Amino acid sequence: MKEPPLTPELLLQAYASGYFPMAETRDSPELFWFHPEARGVLPLDNFHIPASLSKTLRKSPFTFTTNRAFPAVIAACAEPHPSRPESWINPTIRELYTQLWRKGFAHSIECWHREELVGGLYGVAIRGAFFGESMFSRAPNASKCALVHLVNLLNSAGYTLLDTQYVNDHLKQFGVQEIPRETYLEKLEAALHIQPAPCFEKPAI
Repeated sequence: MKEPPLTPELLLQAYASGYFPMAETRDSPELFWFHPEARGVLPLDNFHIPASLSKTLRKSPFTFTTNRAFPAVIAACAEPHPSRPESWINPTIRELYTQLWRKGFAHSIECWHREELVGGLYGVAIRGAFFGESMFSRAPNASKCALVHLVNLLNSAGYTLLDTQYVNDHLKQFGVQEIPRETYLEKLEAALHIQPAPCFEKPAI
């Protein structure tokens, strides 16, 4: 039996059940579903900001917006980078998440230096859960500062879950935790019963 086409609505149902899609490479047409046994989460109530990053933030070299340039952010996240030559963000993912952005479920954080987009991130928000997808940086610390801005927004609005999918060295400096699937699903279920306050700008379509 042929599987139904992946739609934004099915994508939201998958996230609410603990699944997320990825492509093998940016040029691969096929998507695969993941539901890892161990999940990465950033504790919103105990988010750690490294001392060197705090120093950068005090200098305030960047300005931040939300949902102003989502297509540009997801395109930048898909670009090759010396530290990440390949990407799992293929054209299907870019189109699906842009549709979610237009519907108000996907969000971007933009980091600007003067008028130049130098970093950012994007993810999906459902009730009190935010599912971080990817980030990019074209200036030192730009993506890290965007992450701090996101955490501040989520905390102010009453979110309880920031899902990073996996644990990596980049996220360890912020206190990322790896938790079993069962524990993650419990946290996800609790977050889905929370109605946070609005904290993202309306999509600039």
